[in-house]
Amino acid sequence: MIVKQHKIVRPDAKGRITLGVLAEGISSFVVTKDKSNRIILEPRIEIPAREKWLFDNKSALKQVKKGLEDSADGRLKSRGSFAKFVDDEDTQ
Repeated sequence: MIVKQHKIVRPDAKGRITLGVLAEGISSFVVTKDKSNRIILEPRIEIPAREKWLFDNKSALKQVKKGLEDSADGRLKSRGSFAKFVDDEDTQ
């Protein structure tokens, strides 16, 4: 579903604009200007380098997405605690 939010912003003396809540959760934007002189901001969200492997591994990403869908739909099975497998160095 596409939700359009319209907000009028005015640049300050240095040409800067404030997006406020429209930029909430966004770490950066790709800025392009089209043939009609419209300025398009494409939001980007950065991920930690240690998590990049997941997005590079299509099979693992698919499994994570399926797990999230299963969880959202209530298809869960408790396997007990996995605490004994945690290495303190992994949690930092």
